[in-house]
Amino acid sequence: MSDTASVIVRDLGRMGYSQARELQDQTHAEVIAARATGGPAGVVLAVEHDPVVTVTRRKEAADHVIASPELLAQHGVERVETDRGGDVTYHGPGQLVVYPILDLQRLGIRLHEHLRLMEEAVIRAIGSLGILGHRDDAATGVWVGSQPDAKICAIGVRVRKWVTLHGLALNVDPIMEHFGLIVPCGLAGRPVTSLREQLHTDAPSLDVCAELVTDQLIALLDERATEKTGA
Repeated sequence: MSDTASVIVRDLGRMGYSQARELQDQTHAEVIAARATGGPAGVVLAVEHDPVVTVTRRKEAADHVIASPELLAQHGVERVETDRGGDVTYHGPGQLVVYPILDLQRLGIRLHEHLRLMEEAVIRAIGSLGILGHRDDAATGVWVGSQPDAKICAIGVRVRKWVTLHGLALNVDPIMEHFGLIVPCGLAGRPVTSLREQLHTDAPSLDVCAELVTDQLIALLDERATEKTGA
């Protein structure tokens, strides 16, 4: 995967959500410490999770888990609380999750811009595969199609000491039935899709998608740095 002087990428492979959450915290501490040492201004973590439903602290989020604890267990899906923004989300095998742990202060990026950069990285990545993605002004993430459009990438973040946590989840070839266990992102009546559904047998592997998305994200950060310095 791509590597720049200011931000590096680490591929974590497949691991449980809680273990990856601990690694996010460790990486967050590293990025803050790098302010004093001149180390990387960010680390982008790419991972594939075991099946899990993550529920935020938003008041209505818990109500958007449709499945009972017994049904979740039947499907082998864990339920965990999370401190990111947004609502309830599903992660699982066949879904690319990218956690950009970025020092917004050092990079000169505002939170709103960070969200748009992640969306743009996904839009460019899937665009290279022939899929036209777009934004929805009323709902963060990346959508495809129309009437109705369907979410292909969910985004949720948290910022602590001006360093970001959490990130994006791109549906490559997940178990689509698992999204029926929740109201994805709390958006009732809005469908979810995947690269597999859009491309059928031409859908790329998770590793290919990880490289596409992280390469685009690094490129966008480089573009942003160039604009900032006027180089």
